[in-house]
Amino acid sequence: MSKIKFTVLSSVLTLAATQAADAQVLTQRNVSLAMAKTIAEASLRECASKGFPGTSVAVVDRAGQTVLIMRSDASTAQQPEMARRKAYTARMFRRTTADWAKRTLDDPVTAPQRDLEDVIALAGGVPIMIGDEAIGGVGSAGSTQEQDDACAKAGVAAVANQLR
Repeated sequence: MSKIKFTVLSSVLTLAATQAADAQVLTQRNVSLAMAKTIAEASLRECASKGFPGTSVAVVDRAGQTVLIMRSDASTAQQPEMARRKAYTARMFRRTTADWAKRTLDDPVTAPQRDLEDVIALAGGVPIMIGDEAIGGVGSAGSTQEQDDACAKAGVAAVANQLR
């Protein structure tokens, strides 16, 4: 084998081995159905205990996909969708929707984010975090915005021991 052919073959094999080493299966933490159910039930309980029995709660995973939507018997038709959008917004921007809404209100750089599909600038969405990693979001709709925020936070607090 000529020296040039050997060098080319060696380079190709090295490149192939390097690419194979870089190709790997990712392991990512995510919200399970059981966790989503615990979060949603705790959120609904919190709202009901504060005098808001007609609420809905949604939980999304790390990709923003709906894991679970729960609505109380007194929930209105639009509340489940509002809760889902709050959960999605909190997950995608990795902050509460109350914080995100304030941040994007009059800022010409971030205000256009409000026009993105599925986001909503209403309080009541909270990201589900493990350290700096957002693994999901929860949204509550059906009470005041401040209370929706408190209900969503109560849901995350119910699984805080699993988020370490």
